[in-house]
Amino acid sequence: MPTYEYRCDECDHEFEEFQSIKADPLDICPECEGSVKRLISAGGAILFKGDGFYITDYRSDDYKKAAKKDAEAAKAPSTEKEKKGKKKEGKKEGKKE
Repeated sequence: MPTYEYRCDECDHEFEEFQSIKADPLDICPECEGSVKRLISAGGAILFKGDGFYITDYRSDDYKKAAKKDAEAAKAPSTEKEKKGKKKEGKKEGKKE
């Protein structure tokens, strides 16, 4: 069910009302009992209010796969020098003095 916005013609009080789509628009202001008009609002978008909602909570599967691939690539040696350096270290440890 959508939330509709209203404004009073007499006291300019603005308020929201959670109503069924089939429900008739409100006529009376809850503050001064004057006449009200339903406002045209953006609507349509999901609005999360409060703590705990992050854009990363609902990532697509493709995004998650690409992020995993990037993380694995970051852990692996990226240059030939690093690979050779690790091989030399391994040989030094194997020698006894």
